[in-house]
Amino acid sequence: MNRHPIGLSIAGIVAVFLLTGCNVDLPGQPTEAERWRAPADVSDFNQLYSQNCAGCHGAGGKLGAAVALNDMLYQSFVSDDALRQVIANGRPGTNMPAYSQQLGGSLTDKQIEILISGMRAQWSKPDEFKGVMLPPYSTNGTASSSPADNASANVNPVNASQTGDALRGVATYQTYCTRCHGTDGGGGSAGSIVDPNFLNLVSDQGLRTTVVVGRTDLEKPDWRSDLPGHPMSPQEIDDVVAWVAAHRKPRDVAAIGGSQSSRSNQK
Repeated sequence: MNRHPIGLSIAGIVAVFLLTGCNVDLPGQPTEAERWRAPADVSDFNQLYSQNCAGCHGAGGKLGAAVALNDMLYQSFVSDDALRQVIANGRPGTNMPAYSQQLGGSLTDKQIEILISGMRAQWSKPDEFKGVMLPPYSTNGTASSSPADNASANVNPVNASQTGDALRGVATYQTYCTRCHGTDGGGGSAGSIVDPNFLNLVSDQGLRTTVVVGRTDLEKPDWRSDLPGHPMSPQEIDDVVAWVAAHRKPRDVAAIGGSQSSRSNQK
């Protein structure tokens, strides 16, 4: 009996094991970056952003339906705590879901921190705004960093600003906004900002952020540039947000809240 083929086969198998142990790339072998990881183990910012944020905020943080996260003014305007809260808790009544695992989302606390630090590293340029007095981020105080503590506090974030005056907001709107949104907010070169369908998808904080930061990716000016040489005051920002928010239809907001509660109860 010829035993050489058997011996050669055994030798070949041993060689394969030795090569594998030496980390030699074999045809079809995935790279380390290509290996499957459990969702909770993903620690790469770009992967986390692509999977969880790009759908609304756009690839590279721009040109999405939601706020441009790569805007260096936005990155200076929003605090780490505020980012942490909105990522973890979401904004009920809008399309921003809660991502914290504590609230049924997919991200661990560590992954939320990776997203925040990654955005800061790639898109934040604080030196550009040294000496610039930024308007307050929120009229409701500083955001807490605990998802569980803030879950109930954000139940109805679409109520009109408590510090703004919608009647004063009429004059503020006429001063700063008509050029792009029309005399009544119903349309202009930048479209309507009083459409109930739009307003039912955005919180007061979202409106405030857009007024202050603008949308550089869509050529929407920030609070300093709506009227050249005359930046909006914090009170004017509050008032125009209150005026815009006053165009919401309460029954539609209630329907959204009820629908979300129903879905939550089914989870």
